[in-house]
Amino acid sequence: MSRIGRVERTTKETSVLVEIDLDGTGRTDVSTGVGFYDHMLDQLGRHGLFDLTVKTEGDLHIDTHHTIEDTALALGAAFRQALGDKVGIYRFGNCTVPLDESLAQVTVDLSGRPYLVHTEPENMAPMIGSYDTTMTRHILESFVAQAQVALHVHVPYGRNAHHIVECQFKALARALRYASERDPRAEGILPSTKGAL
Repeated sequence: MSRIGRVERTTKETSVLVEIDLDGTGRTDVSTGVGFYDHMLDQLGRHGLFDLTVKTEGDLHIDTHHTIEDTALALGAAFRQALGDKVGIYRFGNCTVPLDESLAQVTVDLSGRPYLVHTEPENMAPMIGSYDTTMTRHILESFVAQAQVALHVHVPYGRNAHHIVECQFKALARALRYASERDPRAEGILPSTKGAL
């Protein structure tokens, strides 16, 4: 049974198409008009082994905010759709990823309840190209709201803004991969004592 999510979202600010296959090979085709964000979404697909297509056209003449936010909302909705009934998955996943001087620790629960805890070093460089580094938290907030997952992201240290953000996306990719994978010992079992996720 395929686990594919596809979401199209169109507003006066953006037009977004996201398609994700949770059982893919890490093939990505990403275009948002925000170069560094494309790089991060590419990391998400490749390290999560998700086949990921993202096509966003947004009001970049204003700034990158709407483009980044609406893409994250659509990504979260597509991920939730692809999970389906969640029967037989591991549900929980975590990963710690270093990137040179930076370290990211990510833990996720595909719980059906949106919650985000996010910490990263303060006084980071404000921009990476056209990418506003304060948007990382907002991307995670938007994804969590639509995916309905509990997500804890902690970067205890790091100096380079590129490294700080990128290790978060790599660790997120791996944690989501581990949590959404099918557990061979739990075939046909929903990983919840209350019978719903």
